[in-house]
Amino acid sequence: MKGLNPVICADYPDPDVVRVGDAYYMSSTSMHVFPGCQILRSFDLMHWEHCGYVYDALGETARQRMEGDDPAQPPHIYGKGMWASSLKHDGKLFHVVFTSNDTGHSYHFTAEKAEGPWTRQPMEGFWYDPGLLFDDDGRVYVAHGNRHVRVTELTADLSEKKPGGVDVTVVIDDNPRLGWEGSHMLHLGQWYYVFCIHWAPEEMRAMGCFRARTPAGPWEGGKFMELDLDGRHAGVAQGGPVQLHDGSWALFLFQDHGAVGRIPVAVPMRWVDGWPVVDGVPKHLELPSSRPEHEYAPLYTGDDLTHGWSVLWQFNHEPHAALVQSDERGLAVTTDRLAASCTDCINTLTQRCFGPKYEAAVYVHPEDMKVGDCAGICALMGCFAQLAVTRREDGLYLVYTRKDARTGEVVTEAERRLEKPDDVFRLQARFDFTRDTVQFAVADVDGGGWIEFGPPHQLVYRLDHFMGCRIGLFMYSMKEPGGTARFTGFTCHVEEE
Repeated sequence: MKGLNPVICADYPDPDVVRVGDAYYMSSTSMHVFPGCQILRSFDLMHWEHCGYVYDALGETARQRMEGDDPAQPPHIYGKGMWASSLKHDGKLFHVVFTSNDTGHSYHFTAEKAEGPWTRQPMEGFWYDPGLLFDDDGRVYVAHGNRHVRVTELTADLSEKKPGGVDVTVVIDDNPRLGWEGSHMLHLGQWYYVFCIHWAPEEMRAMGCFRARTPAGPWEGGKFMELDLDGRHAGVAQGGPVQLHDGSWALFLFQDHGAVGRIPVAVPMRWVDGWPVVDGVPKHLELPSSRPEHEYAPLYTGDDLTHGWSVLWQFNHEPHAALVQSDERGLAVTTDRLAASCTDCINTLTQRCFGPKYEAAVYVHPEDMKVGDCAGICALMGCFAQLAVTRREDGLYLVYTRKDARTGEVVTEAERRLEKPDDVFRLQARFDFTRDTVQFAVADVDGGGWIEFGPPHQLVYRLDHFMGCRIGLFMYSMKEPGGTARFTGFTCHVEEE
């Protein structure tokens, strides 16, 4: 099969891939969105489709529900939550292990099928960026850590560190930018391997590999790959090796790609004298497929939003389900608190944006909105932008608000009073990830097409959300809770290379 790098032009960072039977399965970082830890499936490592989610909610903290009341912390978990997972199969069960940076805990889930259902298992310790290994003799290890990478032996059920088991250092680097992390562990032939990412000052992200004859060491190795794709000066790195159907090997990694996020890249690899070797990051790929006739379901979708919503939607935090309903009239979102923007409010429904160009539109029904309510479509990230139908004392307004990434200032860029107070309005967001911009538009009431509303907004990937830009549907109240907005007819389109 033929394909292109990046294999998915959307935010799927920290990927881990396992091959089971004739299929590949991938997990990646979900952070603050729920349901979380999406599992994708592929039969050729290049084309992917939704398979399932590991959890609907972690149910750990008020902040995951945007209800934090500790003045020393923000009330949300933007930029935190579920980070870099390890996805493995022990011959009987799938296993996912990850940490959540807002709780300081590790999580272990198991399932008979990748589609689920997944069951949470007890697990102690905080195994940062874990890389699991189920060894041939039944012992279990995890490579983990940031700057100080270790291999630690776990009990057979992964519930805790094994008393008296292996617990050794692989590598230490305390450089001021980013030392070693993102561990993936492999046992192949006579060698044990730990693959890590490294990011030194004035350099790109790089891949490293360490090996030892036993998990107890001694470990040797270092950087072996520091390569770019598409001239972005952003190293392709963090991930691990996977053996393909024909016996060849590839690394499955990611690359920073601006506002669209951190996107997956497949890199053919070979072994020379027991070390991984790559010859470059090809733009064009040709990899074997176990099901060349398989038709993959897209990872983005339009949705009429009646009688439920697609599995590809995720909420900006753990949802307050009682406030979100869907029937023949569409998706109804009701408020029970006050908020100031799409990033403050609960129950913002999101999908990933896709590059290089993406556009989405939705109908907003404002008839049950109260004075002070805002509902619409947004580019969800730290430097957000939103186009909202807003009810004021003297009627409905269309208001474009954005947050400047340089100054942090939230400004109203444009507004217009709407003539029909209880009409239905169709709003659009057009993303150009070759320039990292979003342009909003509103449908002409006379059917003449789209009318741009305000200037384009500059999107900037930052660590405050640590996630690629998402399209979002939001509703919030600024004066009195209890209003309702409905959404119908969501459409989206991706302009692919």
